[in-house]
Amino acid sequence: MALAEELHAREHAARFERPARDIERLRSQKKLLVRERIELLLDPGTPFLELSTLAACMAYDGIVPGAAFVSGIGIVMGREVLVMASDSSIKGGAWYPLTVKKMVRSLDIAIENRIPVIHLVDAAGAFLPLQSDIFPDRYMGGRIFRNQCVLSALGVRQVALVLGHSTAGGAYVPTLCDYSIMVRGTGGVFLGGPPLVKAATGEDVSANELGGADVHSSVSGTADYAVDTEQEGIALAREIVGTSPRQKKAEVDRRESEEPYYDPEELYGIIPDDIKKQFDMREVFARVFDASLFHEFKPDYGTTAVCGFAYLYGWKVGVLGNNGVLFSDSAKKLTQFLQICNRDRIPVIFFQNITGFMVGREYEHGGITKDGAKMLMVQANMDVPKLTIMTNGSFGAGNYAMCGRAYDPRFLFSWPNSQISVMGMEQAGRTLAEIRLKALAREGKNLSEEETQKIYEGITNDYLEKSSAWYSTSEIWDDGVIDPKDTRKVLGIALSVALNREFGQSFHGVLRI
Repeated sequence: MALAEELHAREHAARFERPARDIERLRSQKKLLVRERIELLLDPGTPFLELSTLAACMAYDGIVPGAAFVSGIGIVMGREVLVMASDSSIKGGAWYPLTVKKMVRSLDIAIENRIPVIHLVDAAGAFLPLQSDIFPDRYMGGRIFRNQCVLSALGVRQVALVLGHSTAGGAYVPTLCDYSIMVRGTGGVFLGGPPLVKAATGEDVSANELGGADVHSSVSGTADYAVDTEQEGIALAREIVGTSPRQKKAEVDRRESEEPYYDPEELYGIIPDDIKKQFDMREVFARVFDASLFHEFKPDYGTTAVCGFAYLYGWKVGVLGNNGVLFSDSAKKLTQFLQICNRDRIPVIFFQNITGFMVGREYEHGGITKDGAKMLMVQANMDVPKLTIMTNGSFGAGNYAMCGRAYDPRFLFSWPNSQISVMGMEQAGRTLAEIRLKALAREGKNLSEEETQKIYEGITNDYLEKSSAWYSTSEIWDDGVIDPKDTRKVLGIALSVALNREFGQSFHGVLRI
């Protein structure tokens, strides 16, 4: 519960705590704050699943909360949309490397799930001191515009509302959308702003003359609409979304939804106070799924893995969880189960609490690597939507097998107690400390027991920090840290979004392996 309280405190700070001068600057420009814009855009009383709220929380000395960008899933005119909004209260909405990463990930979500996008544009452009981490590589700034082009080819609609400046490469964000709205006086789109034009050509020109709303809506044709206020622009964006066809959901088995029999707040009492302590994943399922019902598959075989069928808001899902390390039998059981889900068009949800695959001579002789590879092969090539929740530990190859980030779950969320790393802290700390001490010994340095302990503690503290949920979400290794009691609601929204994209079926029969 303390971790949940810390999560909410961190979220509040990232969302609302800003220097007064930055708020006053925006007010003087007659601009709304980013969350005021989003509130006006969304249908009243509907949920908004914000993504990566704590991005960059452990980067840039903490001065770029949320990576200066807000994204999330909301409802506009009864339609699910992805909202992407610059937060101009932070460095004028400038793009830092993690801002770009968050934008690329958001557009990846739109591509994977075929969900329309509304861009609320108000950005100062790239943060130039870090340009080498923003511009050149495959998944850097250019990927934003590449993803927008892919969305257009897929027939996924995009609407841009230009509320401030959209400069340099950022000018392509509204230009690549199906509809572009600009606000007079504050909105501006130009490849080079007035200072750059002056430096490059000697020409003196104001922002409005160069690329204001009236220029682009009546002269260049770069924008489609010019409006006088942000409120008018947001209303127009809602109207445009309301004229678009409604998305059709992929057909999966469904029945009436029921609330869980067991209270989701009881999850606080199920999660252990130590990452090394085990808990029964069935207790988690009972507080997430409809009526707390779970049909377990192969319950007496491969018992360190738990899998079976449940319903989430009426949709049938396949559920996989860990009750210990993965042995060959548990890996084979999960592989067989995943094939059934893929064949029968059943979305899959992974609940990770995994130390990895079992190691040792006996297990290598028994084919543990081969059996793990079978699970990876099937899981990686499934057509049905996959969702992942990091409930506790996620270590080594177990992270891969249970659909970690590299295996393209449509969404991945973490609980605040979760940890992720190539191996557990104690094992890594001992290994790294031993390597350090041997290196010092070769240099003729013999350390006391106290000095040795300090080296070990320094290594483990750094390792623990970088395996924490806060570090993970800061680096955008997940789509956000969530309160455990909200898991059902978060998964419900994520699954609904995932079903906007049709999916195929398995091309081979189920193998009993």
